Amino acid sequence: MKHDALTPEKLREAYQHVWFVVARSCDIDTPQSATLLDHNLVVFRDSTGAARVTDRRCIHRGGNLADGKVVGDAIACPYHGWQFDAQTGQCSAIPSLPEGGRIPPRAAIKSYPVIERFEHVWTCLGDPVFDLPDPPEIEGLDLEWRPAEPIHAECGFMAATENFRDMAHFPFVHEPSMGDVNPVVSDLDVKREGREVWASYFYEQVKDSDFSDVGDAWMHYHSYAPGIATILYDFGRDIGKRYLVDFPSPVSYDKCIIFWAVATDKDFRGGTVDEILEIETKVFSEDTPVLEGLEPKEVPLAGQAVEVSAPADIYTLNYRRATQFAVRTIQEERGLNNATAANGVAAVNGQANAAAASSAQ
Repeated sequence: MKHDALTPEKLREAYQHVWFVVARSCDIDTPQSATLLDHNLVVFRDSTGAARVTDRRCIHRGGNLADGKVVGDAIACPYHGWQFDAQTGQCSAIPSLPEGGRIPPRAAIKSYPVIERFEHVWTCLGDPVFDLPDPPEIEGLDLEWRPAEPIHAECGFMAATENFRDMAHFPFVHEPSMGDVNPVVSDLDVKREGREVWASYFYEQVKDSDFSDVGDAWMHYHSYAPGIATILYDFGRDIGKRYLVDFPSPVSYDKCIIFWAVATDKDFRGGTVDEILEIETKVFSEDTPVLEGLEPKEVPLAGQAVEVSAPADIYTLNYRRATQFAVRTIQEERGLNNATAANGVAAVNGQANAAAASSAQ
């Protein structure tokens, strides 16, 4: 894939058509502010309990709707009380108008599609190309979920996702939580199809480690590029399974919020879901300083930096290929490459016309 199709500008354009998390489900009983791809949003529940996402800026005089309140099925601006239907974005009431007064037809804000899954609220700024997945590995499991406290990180969301796919950093970043982990990463059997990547990694119990005090486990990795990463921990029949999901959301190109959650199967005997959340929170807190020290702040898909890889990077390299596949698919499905080509042709024609005019003088 050509590097010019993977520049920050092109990626931002493509990612308008991807589902991303903008809030935890447990936080939106009152309006919550969110920023996705530099676009300011408000997330809330209407009177029916349905999660809604709209633009944050009131079209009237720019009031911050996240500081407003929900009135029935509308979000009301704190500045002048204008109300906007949560589903359509159309203005439904202007308190300053007399009875029967006409609401200006352009009085509307944009609303966005919403899905609630994994205890989080997802939205898409444009027309989504990929469905939000239901990972097949948890089909049939009776999971108890806990959404984690979101982590604000000064790095790109792809860098955060890639970190979650990296086994080689365990002994160096996670010694406090994981203990004395063997730094050698055995050969990984990695499979990729389109934007999905799988791998299984046998994690041996480390003495005196809270992270693995339950015992050995198979860690079954599954990713959906560009930004959904999961691990199913299988400790065997006697202990059972638990699940970890990670979906960093791009605030901007080089800033993200890491939304994540844990879950335990009903038959899991390796600790309560709250105990698992506490352990994984310690692990995530160790990652953040390292992520914020990366240079560049985001995965350099357009070749912005020279990198050297090792065999242990096979999963993250496949994640990058899956991301390139996802971006290419989005560009093709939404005609983004065609728009780019049309702009290029117009520029060439403009240059040719200018040259012809110049030669005619």
